[in-house]
Amino acid sequence: MNQAAAPQVIAPHGVVAPLQGWAENELRDLPWRRTRDPWAILVSEVMLQQTQVSRVLERYHQFLDRFPTAVCCAEAPSSAVIELWVGLGYNRRAVNLWRAAQVVAEQHQGQLSSDLKSLLALPGIGPYTARAIQAFAFELEVAVVDTNVGRLLARWCGTRLDPRRAQALADDLVPSGQSWQWNQSLFDFAVAVCTKRTPQCDSCPLFDHCAWQGRGDDPATNSAGVSRKQSRFVGSDRQVRGRLVDALRRGPVALADLGRYGRPDHSHDDVLRIAETLIVDGLAVQQGTRLALPS
Repeated sequence: MNQAAAPQVIAPHGVVAPLQGWAENELRDLPWRRTRDPWAILVSEVMLQQTQVSRVLERYHQFLDRFPTAVCCAEAPSSAVIELWVGLGYNRRAVNLWRAAQVVAEQHQGQLSSDLKSLLALPGIGPYTARAIQAFAFELEVAVVDTNVGRLLARWCGTRLDPRRAQALADDLVPSGQSWQWNQSLFDFAVAVCTKRTPQCDSCPLFDHCAWQGRGDDPATNSAGVSRKQSRFVGSDRQVRGRLVDALRRGPVALADLGRYGRPDHSHDDVLRIAETLIVDGLAVQQGTRLALPS
């Protein structure tokens, strides 16, 4: 028996004008919005992945002062990038950024391309980051769908969306010649008005164009791009990994002393297993009986 075709979802073009009007006076002044340098945009986007804006504000200029170009980053040891990544979470993103700089320096004359395929070929660069570089550095007419934009689209359309449909709808909404402004407007509107837990539906300037309007089950739940609840950090292997990397930033750690960085119920072998994942991810190397940052 043939399954019924999924109902057609039409891009809610009615949101465009009121959102543009809202954004005229509401966009945040953020340092990465004052540049069109592709390398600086890449740095900001990697830093902002699952990290609060306030933390990134503290580290963004410090990082670019040390590594103003992809070539400068590529010429430095990966340990230098890891050391500067303190407080930004997910240390393997620092290694991926360094690896991406290596490819840009060696294969692209030190310049990031605007081509989607070339960007996706870089280590650690997925569809969101690649499109962010296209939109914010090169101002190409593409939509950037992160967890916030995914939430907006599902609510405006009143239904859960699969990734392909969400991207297509987002691309269809981009006003001609205004990709940079439009994508930034979506981000800020999602943070200020159409928030995850307490959307301000009663005062929302887009209320009349929203299919959900705050009534019934939230269609953004489990929709494409919308983040799901993360596993508990406290007591997790991720926490132990972070402790180990923080210790390595201060200097090499004897393998015999690894147990001090684990949970109370961890054996030495448990912590050694976690340390081995750092080696696999390029965050550490074994030097005889010690663990150290890579050179």
